[in-house]
Amino acid sequence: MDRIRYDSIGPARVMHLYDPSIPFHAWLVIDNTARGPALGGVRITPEVTPEEVARLARTMTFKSAIADLPLGGGKAGIVFDSRDPDTETVVRRFARLIADIGDYIPAPDMGSDETSMTWIRQETGRAVGLPADLGGLPLDQLGATGFGLAVCAETVCRHLDMPLAGARVAVQGFGNVGSAAARFLTQKGAVLVALSDRQGTAWNPQGLDLDAALAARASGDDPVAAAGGSLLERDAIFGVDCDILLPAATADVIREDNQQQIRARMVLEGANIPATLQAEKALAGRGVLVVPDVIANAGGLIMAEAEHRGADKDEAFRRIEEKLLSNTERILVQSQQEGRLPRQTAERIARQRVLQAMGNGGRPRAVQRLSTSSSSGSSRN
Repeated sequence: MDRIRYDSIGPARVMHLYDPSIPFHAWLVIDNTARGPALGGVRITPEVTPEEVARLARTMTFKSAIADLPLGGGKAGIVFDSRDPDTETVVRRFARLIADIGDYIPAPDMGSDETSMTWIRQETGRAVGLPADLGGLPLDQLGATGFGLAVCAETVCRHLDMPLAGARVAVQGFGNVGSAAARFLTQKGAVLVALSDRQGTAWNPQGLDLDAALAARASGDDPVAAAGGSLLERDAIFGVDCDILLPAATADVIREDNQQQIRARMVLEGANIPATLQAEKALAGRGVLVVPDVIANAGGLIMAEAEHRGADKDEAFRRIEEKLLSNTERILVQSQQEGRLPRQTAERIARQRVLQAMGNGGRPRAVQRLSTSSSSGSSRN
């Protein structure tokens, strides 16, 4: 935890959760609650670290502030394989351990979905991204983040004087976000020329068979093989000739040591923190426009906030479109005027809004490090 960075915004709380009877470890980071409760996803993967959770929690703080939502930022990470048959037991135990953390609202993330949120809601009384039959707005089923990415792409294309119709798109990571983004982008006339997942990369400069890839994913088959085209190794996706590269998988996949492979005109960040700041600077130096996560993939968060206050699906989609259009345009224009990266401009605006909320009476809780265990209760480290 020494690598977690603390500053004037937070994180307010860093909690280590552990149950030796299962066993599993988990982390919950409440970054800041000055603007409202900390809403953030529950990531379930064997590779998740407290440092990653803290970075993602800060991303949520900034994303909420830029979208001007009455929310703070938080994130949870469960060190477990979500494909394991004991996942429900682990998720329910995690939920009971956070039941009294009332200013954290769980949401879906990598490795979790509306079923996971149902388990958490049953144990804690709170969660978003619930199934429709429970009154929720299932973010992944509706494709909220993917819809927002398509709206964002359309705005950026106008800024670049590049029509979205006919634009060649490469999607890295064909999960809930990547598959929905591909669907909404092609509905706007874009051409999916490459997609990748753990099995490899499918590449066809004339366009892949998206319907076949989506059907294969839905049935548990390999979407890369189903999409047709040439089969390449997994990371070849970064070097394909395209107009829009959309990383929609894990953190830090675009780095200073591989950014030179990218041949796209635009990188649209579908995942949270998919590129390092050094990589974004290097790409900008080569004329590649990087649209940061805190702007581009806010659609899921906006829909989650709409569900939290009881709005319906139609209102949620209207809000996503309105906010993605206005925020993308504002950040692109301002960053150009300031001679800064879009991320730097966006984070400056977000930081100002959070600090203003703190100065107007909102206060994150005192910084502390907690360790919670099912066997020994809570203790300070």
